Amino acid sequence: MSTPLIQLQSATVRFGAKVALNAIDLSVFRGERIALVGANGSGKSTLLRAAHGLVPLAAGHRRVGHSNPPRMAMVFQRPFMLRLSLLANVELGLMLRGVARSARRQRALQALERVGLAGEAHRDARVLSAGQQQRAALARAWALQPDVLALDEPTASLDPTAKREVEALIAEFAAQGITLLMSSHNLGQVKRLASRVVYLEHGRLLADVPTDDFFNGPLPEEAALFLKGELPWA
Repeated sequence: MSTPLIQLQSATVRFGAKVALNAIDLSVFRGERIALVGANGSGKSTLLRAAHGLVPLAAGHRRVGHSNPPRMAMVFQRPFMLRLSLLANVELGLMLRGVARSARRQRALQALERVGLAGEAHRDARVLSAGQQQRAALARAWALQPDVLALDEPTASLDPTAKREVEALIAEFAAQGITLLMSSHNLGQVKRLASRVVYLEHGRLLADVPTDDFFNGPLPEEAALFLKGELPWA
């Protein structure tokens, strides 16, 4: 077995008195496409942020590749765009990553070309449509040349056409060898994009199985009820 790119061991996250993640064990290996599923409040977004190192652990450990830590990027459910041109928004991410000024413009333009937004490069990023902003966020992340791309509900609130465009881009990035860690409520999307499914309920990890097994194999009762649409509200 290869060394995990990211490993969480007994990872617990608390927000005040609320336990958002409860003793999670998760290993992410190179080339995987992992979907995090569960009801609202199950801990999907918190687990993404914990894996990325964006939230502190109250207990447990987060480990990344020892000699060569993976490069990571994250696309949030509602991407934040500065009041700058689309091109400048992508270049800023590269600047913060420490990319030399001489290389930023070309990499940013290549990224926008990759997502079909080169023609919008000099428009104010904040006036783009929701679908265009999501593609722009993917361009900004892809420009960073990540080993691991974390995606928080990447097609939420998008119309069907925009969803298909964003899904196609995510599939292309996975085919490139980028490891995906994605939260989603869209089970059809999970079937199309994921190779492994992690089911969360009330901050606990209750199932971690290949995608085919999640939809066709035996599951813990809570996960089976979730698949039937009987969501755990308690």
